[in-house]
Amino acid sequence: MSAAVTDDLTIEFAGETFTVEPGSVFTVGREGDLALDDNLFLHRQFLSIENIDGLWLLSNVGTRLAATVTDTGGRVQAWLAPGARLPLVFAATAVIFSAGATTYELTITVAEPAFRETQTLGDDEDGLSTIGDVPLTHSQRVMILALAEPLLKRDGSGMSELPTSSQAAERLGWTLTRFNRKLDNVCDKLDRIGVPGMRGGVGSYATNRRVRLVEHAIAARLVTREDLPLLDLEREASGED
Repeated sequence: MSAAVTDDLTIEFAGETFTVEPGSVFTVGREGDLALDDNLFLHRQFLSIENIDGLWLLSNVGTRLAATVTDTGGRVQAWLAPGARLPLVFAATAVIFSAGATTYELTITVAEPAFRETQTLGDDEDGLSTIGDVPLTHSQRVMILALAEPLLKRDGSGMSELPTSSQAAERLGWTLTRFNRKLDNVCDKLDRIGVPGMRGGVGSYATNRRVRLVEHAIAARLVTREDLPLLDLEREASGED
């Protein structure tokens, strides 16, 4: 058994850093210790962080929204549903969630994590096979990039407004019909391998699948900032058609 964690925990959001001491409960939401903004789609109290018996725990205390929790290396990913709780066992953890069209990202750092990363990869492995090994065509990749562009351009954690499907299609020089067809294909592919949130009710499906796709793509590193030049290349190529 590991020794009890006694060090403070830190949370970084949009350039601000918050410290949580063992024995206190830190809340995140529209109101709380970290008040994100006045987004009415966001719960007043959405997440809580506390140290119980020497282990830092992240809890979803909301009733509708879920969060994607991943180590910052992009190798392990969990879906934190309402009422669920997860231990913060890595040195750095990214928490990504959406409320309406706004996506938020927090970085949580623990000084004395329960688990430490060890390097056991071969020379030809990149460490992303656990959740990032999803074959994508070029058109599927740039479709995701067009949706995720605001998050990928952001420097560090914070919040970003996701583009609509129409805006993303225009960014690529595509028709909306083509964009939605590619979106359907990618969501179906991820749904088949067990990624949650790719399907939904009739009224909420169109919006929810876009934001959930972006959350997963960022967490699993299906797309990265280095891929962004592909957007301009795709628009130029589309203009030549």
